[in-house]
Amino acid sequence: MARGTGPKTIEGEGFLEGKLLIALPGMPDPRFEKTVIFICAHSEEGAMGLIINRPIEGLHFHELMQKLEVSVTRNTPDQPIYYGGPVQTGRGFVLHSGDYAASDATLPVSDDISLTASLDILRAIAEGHGPERSLFALGYAGWGEGQIEDEIRGNGWVHCDADAALLFDTETDRIWSASLAKLGIDVSALSALAGRA
Repeated sequence: MARGTGPKTIEGEGFLEGKLLIALPGMPDPRFEKTVIFICAHSEEGAMGLIINRPIEGLHFHELMQKLEVSVTRNTPDQPIYYGGPVQTGRGFVLHSGDYAASDATLPVSDDISLTASLDILRAIAEGHGPERSLFALGYAGWGEGQIEDEIRGNGWVHCDADAALLFDTETDRIWSASLAKLGIDVSALSALAGRA
């Protein structure tokens, strides 16, 4: 079946692309406890995404640009840099609104959200002509063939549709509960249930 045709199931290629993966209480891997991950790519070979609610303490955009020797205009916001996941933590990724594209370096994930992993987008943001909204992360979360599907079936994660407001406008410490609320899940009730054996 060609990609994008027919109903998508949990095993369907690309099913999770552009969705939020939300860790449930009791997540066995502490690196992902209470995380929300924007899934950028999903296929039969695996999945890749960025954690969007783990800012790296003490690291912001202006400081990172200084380390990269990129000049920043005065009006460029000094946003936090996020821990995108445990894979390739020295590599940077920018999740951003769809109003920016850098030729072959930009992957459109949904109609309004794209991913770019090049120095050009950092320069564009620093100079004030990058995407309207952006989130910069170091590292990414990755899964091999069938791994993410198994973790979802094992009640490690739930997923929901992403929206730009949740990604770019919601306070970091509220993203996890706000994502669960999109599914009608009350965090306090969920936590209480997770504590019962």
